[in-house]
Amino acid sequence: MPALTVQDGTVLLGGQGDMTIQVELDPELGARLAAKARAQGMPLEKAAARILEEAMAFRFTASSNLTVGSFHTMLASMAEGSESLPSLSTESFTRESFYQDRA
Repeated sequence: MPALTVQDGTVLLGGQGDMTIQVELDPELGARLAAKARAQGMPLEKAAARILEEAMAFRFTASSNLTVGSFHTMLASMAEGSESLPSLSTESFTRESFYQDRA
């Protein structure tokens, strides 16, 4: 697996001499990536690698059958950050609440 490093806001992906890419991040995206890494309690490089892996896994499996592991990875990425959403009781979801103008 290629190594991922971050230097001065630049993400570098390199292997054993076989491939290297450089990605320039704008300040806002860099800050979001750093905040996500802190929230997950992991190094910036690992957070960036995980995001890239999830994006690539979803991209290449979206048109084919998902493995159980890929499906769980996709669900986890969709749920990320949802812990900060307010809890709603099941009583909030009634037919009347969706069709208030049709009473």
